[in-house]
Amino acid sequence: MDNYFDDKTIWITGASSGIGEALVTELAKTTARIILSSRKEEQLELIAQKIGLAQNRYVILPLDLYDYKNMPAIAAKAIEKFGTIDILINNAGLSQRSLAMETNIEVDKHLIEVDYIGTVALTKATLPYMIKNGGGQIVVVSSLMGVFGAPMRSGYCGAKHALHGFFDSLRAELYKDKVLITIICPGFIQTNISINAVTGDGSVQGTMDDATKKGMPVDVFARKMLSAIEKKKYQSAIGGREVMGVFLKRFFPSWLAKITRKAKVV
Repeated sequence: MDNYFDDKTIWITGASSGIGEALVTELAKTTARIILSSRKEEQLELIAQKIGLAQNRYVILPLDLYDYKNMPAIAAKAIEKFGTIDILINNAGLSQRSLAMETNIEVDKHLIEVDYIGTVALTKATLPYMIKNGGGQIVVVSSLMGVFGAPMRSGYCGAKHALHGFFDSLRAELYKDKVLITIICPGFIQTNISINAVTGDGSVQGTMDDATKKGMPVDVFARKMLSAIEKKKYQSAIGGREVMGVFLKRFFPSWLAKITRKAKVV
């Protein structure tokens, strides 16, 4: 049986490290054509070379989600490369580590512009090509913080919650066009997300959270994520025992509130 991803063109944002890099590594084992995007063009090329991707199987396309007004032009460039986009994996984003009362409103705004507006803009720019091609799949890497909130994540949670509202609505609108929507909600995964997270004044935290360090290995996560994409799941929470928060949010929200206000989240 053919691999679900064989012969598809897959566009991955945030491909220069963490989850994005792990996805590229796994997809290299298929015959998929891969578009690698992030702000770090040289790092993307190093990853492609390290993995051993054949030149005709990948392209590097620099992208900054903050530059959301330029997404139509970037999507047009992506189409020029392989002629189609079968799967768009919206993986790029930014996290936060600061108390709400100590977070400058400009930081909240920046998180919304990068994590929400940038992702929505890229999706909207890509959709016309998918619809013209008869369908496709949009994958959104949200977070458990897109389902429930936790201390030190207020701006990040706000942006991720917004993604769920938008893409749930988009799923209903695009059903007739055969465009699927899959929302992935990672828990604690061993990446540099906490190191790169912004603090209340907009500066980078620069340190690894203990919870992140002890999280699921990123290669294990990537395989589970690709399995969820292949199964065309509407939404999938992937991680350790922290994913139980999704169940508690739905059925026992008061319990979850007590747990989260006492939990070690960094």
